[in-house]
Amino acid sequence: MHRMTLGVSRDDSVCGRRLLLLACAALPLAAGCGAAQRPRAGRVAVTVATAMQREMPFALRSTGTVEALQTAAVGSQVGGTITHVSFREGDEVSEGQVLFELDKRPFRAALERARAALAKSREEAAFARADAERAKALLPENLVSPAEWDQKRSAAETAIANVVADSAAVDAARLDLEYASIRAPISGRTGQLMAHEGNLVKAATTEPLVTINRHSPVRVRFTVPVSDVPLVQRYRGAGARVIVTTPLPDTTSHEGPLAFVDNAVDPSSGTLLLKGEFPNKDGALVPGQFVDVRLVLYVEANATVVPAPAVSTGQAGTFVYVLNADSTVTPRPVKVSRTVDEVAVLADGLHPGETVVTDGQFRLSPGARVLVRAPVGGTQ
Repeated sequence: MHRMTLGVSRDDSVCGRRLLLLACAALPLAAGCGAAQRPRAGRVAVTVATAMQREMPFALRSTGTVEALQTAAVGSQVGGTITHVSFREGDEVSEGQVLFELDKRPFRAALERARAALAKSREEAAFARADAERAKALLPENLVSPAEWDQKRSAAETAIANVVADSAAVDAARLDLEYASIRAPISGRTGQLMAHEGNLVKAATTEPLVTINRHSPVRVRFTVPVSDVPLVQRYRGAGARVIVTTPLPDTTSHEGPLAFVDNAVDPSSGTLLLKGEFPNKDGALVPGQFVDVRLVLYVEANATVVPAPAVSTGQAGTFVYVLNADSTVTPRPVKVSRTVDEVAVLADGLHPGETVVTDGQFRLSPGARVLVRAPVGGTQ
């Protein structure tokens, strides 16, 4: 019986050793390739801004309505037919300017009648006074009786009273003639014309012929909630200013003093009424117009401010990412006293001149390295 033997030839052994050496040599290369393929931690692109120190106004915001400082509803004090209108709708008129002319013929006739009645009463008064003087002279000689003297004296006094009454009637008729020319009681801009030539107007009605608004100066009425009333009371005498902005597209701002603070809070709305006054030389503010209002109560002299987007809110409160000299960032807690437009006013936590991240902070973590893409204010 032949014994079967399993074995490896010499050539096969040499080949195996060569493969093993190649495999061992390839291990460091494979390890190096793997290390090269792992991505390194990159920088996060951010924008930054510098914390600044500047004056910051403290303001309350509201919505207001422009109102004329003076408004006059022009009516007629006498009745008559309009014969002439001496202005056009929307014209600027001056105080005392004639606006309407009524038919003056009836008023002239009434004045002439009153003057004639006055002349007659003066003649009668003169005769009665002379008759009473004669009776008075004859009374001591008993040529007239006391009763006759009393009668003549009474007639003279009545005649004098008639002169006074007729004189007043002349003045009234003269006034009616003057009122036939209806004049502007104030200077301002006329509104819609409610009566035209040929219309019959009545005396002392509540329906105006035209309304005049004085556009320079004007006032803007607005309200603040009752919670802000203590602030208004505290700073109202410290030069509080009112700034109004007209709506888009022609946005312009106007500034004026706080001219009026109501003496009581409206219980139905829980608000306090205030008014600012503005020169309005250009007529940009029109009565009835809605405007945005900022009531500036005081100005904080050295406030530390940063762009509002730089402030983030976390579980521990508000914070900002501060840029370090080595291009890393560090989160720092800050205390925000208020936000004005796009600016956050900080009460604590940051010093002027420090650089904070304004965009890209949501991709950051403490100690992260950053790449400043668009520095603001020359800070990087």
